[in-house]
Amino acid sequence: MKPFLQKIKDGEVFLGDGALGTMLIQRGLKAGECPDIWNIEKPGILEEIASLYIDAGSDIISANTFGGHPLKLEQYGLHDKTEIINKAGVGAIKDAIKGKAYLAASCGPSGKLLKPYGDTDPEDISEGYIRQLGALIEEGVDVVYFETMIDLAEALLGVKAAKSIAPGVPVCATMTFDLGPNGFFTVMGNSIEQTAKELESAGADVVGSNCGNGIDNMVKIAEEFKKHSDLPVLIQSNAGLPIVKDDILEYPETPDFMAERVKTLLDMGINIIGGCCGTTPEHIASFRKTIDNYR
Repeated sequence: MKPFLQKIKDGEVFLGDGALGTMLIQRGLKAGECPDIWNIEKPGILEEIASLYIDAGSDIISANTFGGHPLKLEQYGLHDKTEIINKAGVGAIKDAIKGKAYLAASCGPSGKLLKPYGDTDPEDISEGYIRQLGALIEEGVDVVYFETMIDLAEALLGVKAAKSIAPGVPVCATMTFDLGPNGFFTVMGNSIEQTAKELESAGADVVGSNCGNGIDNMVKIAEEFKKHSDLPVLIQSNAGLPIVKDDILEYPETPDFMAERVKTLLDMGINIIGGCCGTTPEHIASFRKTIDNYR
């Protein structure tokens, strides 16, 4: 396949995958269970999910390594299995991908608060990302995703760690924003303008947002990123905000509802479009039709 960033420069629009956590819960992941341990214990399920998203039309498939930072794994007593879990996350979906899609290493927050708000040193966060990324890149990934980040300082540490050990691997960094009276900010108070500029300075190749919002708010967030950055933009929306029904989380935005808004993202030149919490292969298939018809 043509290099990832070259395809973006050539005007290609990438379709990402949808929710992974939602799919794992449907297949028996219990509350409080470490999702990443399924890379070792139930790799067949990860391969099945990857295949469903490929069949739906995804161009990028993310490994089940979102919680693979050693400080996050430490919460489950799995700190010493960092390398094994991350490598297994990539290995579990390689057979499903087989050159049909790009393989993304998913890196989420460490689960710790940086000083002075918390008790964690920046060096510990950086070292953890270097350890996680070392395993992921050794196993073979096409792109690195830092996603669902709520603290710009931590996201910057992750991007810099990735560029320090594998400068040739593209890095996408997406933050999660809340809408307040003064616009969109992360819970740590980072604006979209600040986020876009500082992530670019740190070396991110793609910036944007995922999680925390339905598609209508994500369209507004996308507009702000396009206003404040010349980098490619990635948007992965939730299927709305979840509603609890009979002790089950349900997401209200249908594939057709979201796909109609995908047209707006295409109009503004968003480069990578995918789904986050609540989105399914059915959502991605609808996005695929919209993108193909748009072309």
